[in-house]
Amino acid sequence: MPRYKLLIEYDGAPFVGWQVQRNGVSVQGVLTAAVAAFCGEDVHVQGAGRTDAGVHALGQVAHIDLAKPWGTDTIRDAINAHLRPRPVAVLKAEAVADDFDARFSARQRHYLYRILNRRPDLTLEAGRAWRAPRPLDESVMHEAAQCLVGRHDFTTFRAAECQAKSPVKTLDRLDVERYLDELRIHTSARSFLHHQVRSIVGSLVQVGEGRWSAGDLSRALAARDRRACGPVAPPDGLYLVKVDY
Repeated sequence: MPRYKLLIEYDGAPFVGWQVQRNGVSVQGVLTAAVAAFCGEDVHVQGAGRTDAGVHALGQVAHIDLAKPWGTDTIRDAINAHLRPRPVAVLKAEAVADDFDARFSARQRHYLYRILNRRPDLTLEAGRAWRAPRPLDESVMHEAAQCLVGRHDFTTFRAAECQAKSPVKTLDRLDVERYLDELRIHTSARSFLHHQVRSIVGSLVQVGEGRWSAGDLSRALAARDRRACGPVAPPDGLYLVKVDY
């Protein structure tokens, strides 16, 4: 059975997340239905990351196995035709080896979190960024963030219901940059814990507002206690940007 890699973009706002669930419409679910409508096959759409409800993707990756070979442009266009009007699009389809796995072959995942640091409410960016009305010091946030880079026990920064076998992860990058009134937090790792990025972002905002010091962030990490985490940032500003293989 030929295997195909899909590069996918979506607005996560109307979905319960990537993974099929009983309580609502998922990205994986609408993709599965679109593939079935295109080729008549009930296929499993395996994604690289299980993004939460409201989390967006610029570069989610999935793979599918089809019964016969198809042109990659045909696969892309046919799936997209059956996805409309859902805010999901296959940007690219390509044939890959049988042992390629969108989830387990991934070497690194890159996420972006967007914060609009302004008093006025969001209009065009509503649902696509987090509005932080109090002034944020991005340089202090970036400096403090570096204590989280590297291999650590991230128990403090993962959801209570996280099913990962170990809370120990290696964070390869955590940068905070400002572009006018927008703060962009870039983070990269081989894999992440459930709510890890949003938990870290919420705590970094505490630092940026002057409520926490860099030392407070370090102590929160060392506590290995979920109760030491700052408020969890909303999903609106989080994007899965890219997956490396």
